[in-house]
This record gives sequence, structure tokens and C-alpha cells, in this order.
Amino acid sequence: MLDERDRKILDLLQTDAGISVTDLADRVALSVSACSRRIQRLEESGHIARRIVVLDREKMGVPTTLYALIKTAHHADEWIEIFRKAISDIPEIVEAHRLTGNYDYILKIVLPRVEHYDVIYKKIVRRVELFDVSASISMEVLKSGVTIPVGYAE
Repeated sequence: MLDERDRKILDLLQTDAGISVTDLADRVALSVSACSRRIQRLEESGHIARRIVVLDREKMGVPTTLYALIKTAHHADEWIEIFRKAISDIPEIVEAHRLTGNYDYILKIVLPRVEHYDVIYKKIVRRVELFDVSASISMEVLKSGVTIPVGYAE
């Protein structure tokens, strides 16, 4: 079971994974060694999956976000695995979700410019059969982040 200090550690680390253990310990009112042990326990328990660096998309040359909504006539496990493999090595596809509702999948794609979507689209349809693809361009980011709520963690 996690306590409030564990949750605070998780919240602070997901905001800034580069925070020093000394600063983190100070902010959660623990000794450095106790804080370090807690972090290690949270990593071993899987609460901390990995630590990453978030890059600036403008500086990385991929400022455009596009969402591709996909319908397919295939729903067997074998087809899903083929689809997973077809998109797995396309770095511009940064998220992929299987959905309920009118569409089967949604892909979040980051691009240097909207015209580059055609390159990605052709890569996908060469690898796997799709019924329908509809794309929408993000006009403005209203909220973005990688942090998740920590209050539900046990």
C-alpha cells in the first residue's frame, strides 16, 4: 500500500524525473536514504515504469499533431497483431489506441508539416488492409501533459 509520501514522491518525479534525491527528500520530509529506499521500492513494485526526458516538439521539427481514426473489417487477434506490427516501427505514430464506438483505432501522429501525413498513411496501408481512415489535424493544444493522477494508486 502506498502512503501520502509515496504519492508525493511519484507526483514530484513524474513532473521532474531529474530532481535530485536530496531535493526530493526535502520536499517530502524524509532523509535522503529513506527517500532513496522508497524510490527503489516504487521502481521494484512497478509504480515507476521508467524515467524519460520530454523533448520540445518544435525544436525536434515535429510541431504538427494529427489524429487518424481507423475503421477495419477485421477484428481477429491475428489481424490486430499484424496491425500492431505495421505501426510499431513508424516513429511518427506516438500513440495508438483500440476504441469502442464508431471507429476501431485512433493514432496520434506527430509530423514536421501536415503534408507529411501522406508518407505515413502510405506506409500503413502498404502493410495492412484498412476499411476507412479519417484524419483530423490538431489546431491548438488546450491541455497536454504526461502526468497522471496519483491519488488512486494503492
